[in-house]
Amino acid sequence: MTETTATASRVTTGGDLVSPQGKTTIADSVVEKVAGIAAREVAGVYELGGGAARAIGALRERIPATGGKPVSQGVRVEVGERQAAVDIDLVAEYGVSIIDVAGAVRRNVISSVERITGLEVTEVNISVGDIHIEDDSEQDEDERRVQ
Repeated sequence: MTETTATASRVTTGGDLVSPQGKTTIADSVVEKVAGIAAREVAGVYELGGGAARAIGALRERIPATGGKPVSQGVRVEVGERQAAVDIDLVAEYGVSIIDVAGAVRRNVISSVERITGLEVTEVNISVGDIHIEDDSEQDEDERRVQ
């Protein structure tokens, strides 16, 4: 019953993007940002992006004019008139269930993108490329910053 209601809601909302009064177009970059923010909200997600994307993001953080790490790092989307597909590369925290984190990311991304954009999300593919292990040097650095 819940799935039927959710499906009906998606169709109704998606239908509002194209109406007799006009058409609403949502840029890929908008959907990428929404999906990136939604993915980062999930506990157990350390960071988004593959190795190269994270390296570029680290460089961008050091350059003041760029405004830091892009929200859409590690997120790619395909957006049609009424539907979107999302691909996410992420780094998980060590010790969490990757399956649980992926499921939570998938649910949160679908919910957020559909609610904010009105697009039906057809799929969310998640690639976990690494796990984050906090080592002693990171703990010492964090402690030094706080003091």
